[in-house]
Amino acid sequence: MATLNSPVLRPVDVARRAGYSVQQVRNLERDGVLPPAARTAAGYRIYGESHLHSALAYRALAAGTGPVEAKRIVRAVHERPVAEVLALLDAAHARLDRERTDLELAREAAAAISAEPVEDVRPSDAMSVSEVAAALGVRPSTLRHWDAEGLAIPDRLPPRGTRRYSPAQVRDARIVHQLRGAGYRIAPLRALMPSLRRGHGREEIGAALTARDASITARSRALLDAAAPLGTLLAAGGSLA
Repeated sequence: MATLNSPVLRPVDVARRAGYSVQQVRNLERDGVLPPAARTAAGYRIYGESHLHSALAYRALAAGTGPVEAKRIVRAVHERPVAEVLALLDAAHARLDRERTDLELAREAAAAISAEPVEDVRPSDAMSVSEVAAALGVRPSTLRHWDAEGLAIPDRLPPRGTRRYSPAQVRDARIVHQLRGAGYRIAPLRALMPSLRRGHGREEIGAALTARDASITARSRALLDAAAPLGTLLAAGGSLA
C-alpha cells in the first residue's frame, strides 16, 4: 500500500508549508488531526507527508466548515472507514447548498417585503405576539428576543405593557425572520433595521446579502481546496477501507 511517510519532515517544515506555527502543529497532533509522530532517540518529533497533508486538509476545511467540524473530518480520515469520511464531506457540502438556497429566498423575500406599502392602518390590524409567531413559524420567545435586541419592536399597551405589532412592525419581523434564516447575525441586523424603517434600507439589505453570498462562496472554495490533500490521504490509506 502506498504511504506518505517520507520524506522525513521536522515540525518546523510542516509548520512552514502549512502556514502554521510549530506550536499549532503540535496542537493539531495533540487533537488527533495529525497522526501521532514518530520520535528520534532524543525524543524529537519526526513527521512525514501524511502529517503535512493532514495539516493542509485541516486548514482548508476549517475555512470551509469551522474548526470543530474540520477536526472531526480529518480525525475521521485517520480513524474511520472511507464511506464515513465521504458522508461527512457530503454533509458539509449539503449545508452550504442549503445556505445558498436560504440566501436566495431571503433576497427575494426581503425585496418583496420591504417594498410592500403600509397604508390605511387600523387598530384592528395589530397582531399579538402569539399571532405573529404563528404566522412566521417561530416561538413567541424568539419575537421577544428580537424586541430586546431592537430588531422588531412592537408597541406596548397599558397597563401591562402587552406587545402589539402594527402592520409595519409585522413587516419588520418578517424581514428579520428571512435574514436570520439566511445566516444574518444580530449585530448587523440591529444596525440595519433603523434605516429600513425609514425606507432607506433596501440597498443595505442587498449589500449585506451580497456579502453573505461572498462568504458562502469562499467557504465552498475552501472545501474544494481541501479535496486535494484529503484525496491524497485517502488514496494512501489514511482511512480504513
